[in-house]
Amino acid sequence: MRTLGLIGGMSWESTAEYYRLLNELTRDRLGGLHSARLVLHSVDFAEIERLQTAGRWEEAGSVLARAARSLEAAGADLLLICTNTMHKVADQVAAAVSVPLLHLADATAQAVRAAGVRRVGLLGTAFTMEQDFYRGRLASHGLEVLVPEEDARALVHRVIYEELCVGIVREESRAAYRRVIGDLVAAGAEGVILGCTEIELLVRPEDSPVPVFPTTRLHAKAAVAAALDGE
Repeated sequence: MRTLGLIGGMSWESTAEYYRLLNELTRDRLGGLHSARLVLHSVDFAEIERLQTAGRWEEAGSVLARAARSLEAAGADLLLICTNTMHKVADQVAAAVSVPLLHLADATAQAVRAAGVRRVGLLGTAFTMEQDFYRGRLASHGLEVLVPEEDARALVHRVIYEELCVGIVREESRAAYRRVIGDLVAAGAEGVILGCTEIELLVRPEDSPVPVFPTTRLHAKAAVAAALDGE
């Protein structure tokens, strides 16, 4: 098994899910006491969030690029950025190392297409829903991407940063997300991408009338396949 390098901590709540999923999926594939070969560089999310809010993306990218170089030096053969939003700087991170970066949006889009879905709703941070770095990557795979209305985008974003990133899961927020998903489905979405790694802590498959695509799990699944099979 090749060694996976994880750039995590954004937030650590979802990075913990990455660690669990990567090990479970490896055990499922290999059996017995097998677990994933990985190294983790966990950044301070408060620093990253300040740079996001200030629009200082190049500086944030430099932080992640340094993390990527440290993972390569530690023996990582393949890198993962364990957050959707920071794929805004994926090219900057990839350019800093000689090992490949497994892009989360690519893994997600491949799963969406494999399910026969072409028109998909996207939930995530405001950066992910409103900017083109993620939506455009999905569209390059032939997907039509729908996002919530402005007030709903603000609600989704607030719940991520004020609740899920600090380990708070509220039933009223789950109900609010259900309403947002219902509106996306009414607008024609055939599936919904949970395009923030924390959203999987809140939204379950039964919370949506159409298939949901949990990006953390999909990224982890693609990473294990790449590590074991070279896919």
